[in-house]
Parts: sequence; structure tokens; C-alpha cells
Amino acid sequence: MPVILFAVSKKTVPSSVQRNRVKRMMREAYRLERSSDERRVDFPHKSGAREQLCIAFLYTGRKKTFPGLEAFRGEVRKLLQNMSPS
Repeated sequence: MPVILFAVSKKTVPSSVQRNRVKRMMREAYRLERSSDERRVDFPHKSGAREQLCIAFLYTGRKKTFPGLEAFRGEVRKLLQNMSPS
């Protein structure tokens, strides 16, 4: 199971209430998109051991209004589709 981080900077969104709202929306968007494509991602290491997948979602929006859940879902969907091991 991957480790997921959702972060919203205090500098970007000064209000803690709004920061928490954005993080909740990001978590919900990830939960909805992850369940639609429930593939287990295993990246075998050269030594044969499995590595744990860590993903960080950082909110960088600078507008006074926040996007809706569908906008977050679209972004998460694009990111998960383009994800590949490097």
C-alpha cells in the first residue's frame, strides 16, 4: 500500500479552516480515483526487495477561491495515469 501525503502551505492558504478543507478535498479526490483503478503498484528493486511507493500531493493554488471536487479529481486522475517508476 502506498504512503500518501497531502500538504497545503500556510503561506498559500493562511486560514487553517480553508487549509483543512483543501486537504479533505484532495484526500477525497484521491480516494475516489484510486478506487476506480485499484492496481497494486510494486516496483521490484535490483536486489529483489520490494520498495514502498510514496506520493506527495502539494496544493499550490494562488486564487482566492478553491476549485471544486471535480477539478481535484481531474488533476489526481491525470497524475495517477502518468505515474511510472523511474
